[in-house]
Amino acid sequence: MEVLALLGSPRRLGNSELMAKEISRQIPEPHRLKLVRLPEMDIRPCRACYTCMFDEHTCPQKDDFPRILEALLRADGLILAVPVYMLAANASLKRFLDRGLSLYGRFEQLWAKPAVAVAIAGMPGMEGYTKLCLDSALRLIGAQPKGSEVVYGALPGEVLTNQDNVQTAARLAGALFGPPLDWQSEPYRCQACGGDTFRFLDSEQVRCMTCSSPGRVEVTDGRISFVVNPPEDHFFLTLEGARRHLHWLQGMKQRFLEQKKELKSICLDYLREGEWLEPRE
Repeated sequence: MEVLALLGSPRRLGNSELMAKEISRQIPEPHRLKLVRLPEMDIRPCRACYTCMFDEHTCPQKDDFPRILEALLRADGLILAVPVYMLAANASLKRFLDRGLSLYGRFEQLWAKPAVAVAIAGMPGMEGYTKLCLDSALRLIGAQPKGSEVVYGALPGEVLTNQDNVQTAARLAGALFGPPLDWQSEPYRCQACGGDTFRFLDSEQVRCMTCSSPGRVEVTDGRISFVVNPPEDHFFLTLEGARRHLHWLQGMKQRFLEQKKELKSICLDYLREGEWLEPRE
């Protein structure tokens, strides 16, 4: 088997790399470990051209994204390890995900690939929304999340001086090729996707911030729980939902052609407003 580790840290032999390798060491199944350091890869910004929605589902840009995608396709399991930058995941992860429309044409091969994720923060409690970034990333890739954790360690190597972090690596290692998670019985998780981050829309209504499913808060005997009602065709909860979402995206081309004249007039009305700061030559 082959396990792919996507690292969001530019630091060589930093805590993200060490955690990914420690997880790999403790995976009970024999495997080869492949690693990708996202900040070092040439991943260009998405140009919103939608070329990847059609034909061979390939992006016209010539960079390293196809190589990473091929590594994902080959892998039997995935480890995602990122450091916390400004209370969120390092931007290299988002840059990779912004090209994610290219994944839709490969979802048949990517779907339900087992994956675990770990975020490394320098100070306890200062991870911000990084775990949400990881949970969303695994879902957007089409993977089957088997676990995500936040650990703490600021100095290079410090993360493995804490035995709790080593045990966390062991739990993630055991979960990667283990049985699916049963989050339906956990009152603080989304029953649809297993996410544990919610936005309160009012005093009763909530929205899961991982899968965007609506829900409500219930209080029974002083205990809070979340009851979530995902749409039947949610685009990353089922493979069929992902297929339907791809067809919806492809349909935007025809909708644009039908409304092109009206949309162009709206855009041109704003053409000459403001002064631009131009990039340095």
